[in-house]
Amino acid sequence: MILYIFYRVGYFLAMTLPLGMSYWIACRLAGIWCRISHKDRRIVEDNIKRVLDGNVSDNELHRMTKEVFRNFAKYLVDFFRFSLIDETYIKRFVNVEGLDNLKEALSKGKGVIALSAHIGNWELGGAVLSSIGYPTNAVVLSHENKYINNFFKRQRIRGKMKPIEIGITLKACYITLKSNGVLALMGDRDFTKNGMNMRFFGDEAPIPKGPAVFSYRIGSAIVPTFMLREADDTFRLVFDRPIYPDSSETEDSAMVGLTKKFLCVIEDYIKKYPTQWYVFRDIWKSDEKDLRPDTVI
Repeated sequence: MILYIFYRVGYFLAMTLPLGMSYWIACRLAGIWCRISHKDRRIVEDNIKRVLDGNVSDNELHRMTKEVFRNFAKYLVDFFRFSLIDETYIKRFVNVEGLDNLKEALSKGKGVIALSAHIGNWELGGAVLSSIGYPTNAVVLSHENKYINNFFKRQRIRGKMKPIEIGITLKACYITLKSNGVLALMGDRDFTKNGMNMRFFGDEAPIPKGPAVFSYRIGSAIVPTFMLREADDTFRLVFDRPIYPDSSETEDSAMVGLTKKFLCVIEDYIKKYPTQWYVFRDIWKSDEKDLRPDTVI
């Protein structure tokens, strides 16, 4: 219940205060979190070192770790302010790149898997995508606390997204893609316990099967999609080149091939924006007690 109260207070402040002041308060709280949460800080440090292949000084690692916590706090502020997203907001804060890649993929008539990762502000990306004329269905994980779960569901709906919760995912995903819609999925962390072990930043980690399964079975293109924060707190919504399935392959072979391809793209973006990758668990050594039914991370 304490976490729910925290979200409600955060929502009230984000909706009441100017954006800059909301960011300032969020960053101060993030600094406290970074200092007192030794486990989270250590994992973030390990992730940064892995992403950069160890090529980072202690001082730079300390700075980048604090930046991860601050950027994640800003992510939450933006999420709380979803009801304020309109044409004026998008013109002021969002630069869209590679939209032709999305249009090309949709022109095939088999839907698009907008594949992202826990980088930048994936939730805001889905909201903006819906707002610019591409209604987005996003697969989300239910929170075990019903009040928090309902809060996040309302926020996503305010952002014009349609959340698809685990349990009804499979059927709803097929319906979305077969109607040539946009299905938003995450590709860097598996929560289902049924992921594929794939090499990710040098070691094997469980990676979700869903993107490759849907792509192969329906023929949908995977369009890597990232909402990246800039230094001035504006955003770049980037649609990378479509990844198409090869129907001549067996399903098992296609799943491995497609997953390798989209992981390469995800790795490239994380390497460019390591302080915007929000993973506070060791995904290479995770066990069941670390799996969280969490709608945030």
